[in-house]
Amino acid sequence: MNALPTNIDIAKARLPATYEQAKIALASCASIDECQDWANKAEALASYAKMADDDSLRTLADRIQARAVRRMGELLKTFNAQGRRSDEPIVGTHEKLSQREAADRAGLSPHQELQAVRVANVPQEKFEAAIEAPKPTTVTALAEMGKQIRAVPAESFKAATHAIGAVKRFNEFCAANDPATAPSSFTDPTRLARASNHMGRQCASHGPTK
Repeated sequence: MNALPTNIDIAKARLPATYEQAKIALASCASIDECQDWANKAEALASYAKMADDDSLRTLADRIQARAVRRMGELLKTFNAQGRRSDEPIVGTHEKLSQREAADRAGLSPHQELQAVRVANVPQEKFEAAIEAPKPTTVTALAEMGKQIRAVPAESFKAATHAIGAVKRFNEFCAANDPATAPSSFTDPTRLARASNHMGRQCASHGPTK
């Protein structure tokens, strides 16, 4: 694995070679802690560049930070729900960590964890175009791009349609009947119990799916 540079010489940091070195190293980085450390260093460098009014240095730092956060998210995503690295074979006995536990050990807050995973969700081509633009997209904006849009299951859509229809029919009933006399139709306990049971069965059969 290519080791990440331990420091940046600010006088030379604007050189393309420095950025290329970081790109190669981050692409093969296998440590969440190391990626987080590099993201922090790049963020600090970007702050320095902003104060120094050095746009080229800030651009370089922003790009490195984005790549570090993305790689961190890629590593976090390898921890599945059972706490095992999904990219590793099951060999012998080893400690199992969930994604949250792995993030916590690296010193990441839940927000940082979610942000990194969302940045990693951005398709590669879109990510490259976003950070290689003259003004790189920020990590916050990249995370917005990576939000997963959850598809609505067909069963849930059918249940929602059924509920909307029921509400519409009730609306029509209210419009067609005198509100002063309509409530008398619901005073029969047997009819109320029958209606309640029917609603319960409908909710059970069209309940939410995970």
